[in-house]
Amino acid sequence: QVQLVESGGGLVQAGGSLRLSCAASGLTFSGYYMGWFRQAPGKEREFVAGISWSGGSTNYADSVKGRFTISRENAKNTVYLQMNSLKPEDTAVYSCAANGGRRGVYDYWGQGTQVTVSS
Repeated sequence: QVQLVESGGGLVQAGGSLRLSCAASGLTFSGYYMGWFRQAPGKEREFVAGISWSGGSTNYADSVKGRFTISRENAKNTVYLQMNSLKPEDTAVYSCAANGGRRGVYDYWGQGTQVTVSS
């Protein structure tokens, strides 16, 4: 069955960097638009970044533009989120999700990985 597994989270000081990975299995990875989301305690889930099937088109939340970069390697069934210049407000559980073609509708979700940015 379909499974998305995130990794790479952890504790980092403000200004530091982390690279998150999301490994997919059980689906034709190249056929999905992939997105990263985050949710902090007491806050709504927030879209962070998305990438098209080919990787040629990306989309970012204003709060992370210029700091985060999403990429994918279809041959490895993996999507990445490179996070630079991290801020305490980036602290959240980060999840990846797969969209099969319906705008705004994500069919599969990972369990998430914790990112904590200290001041």
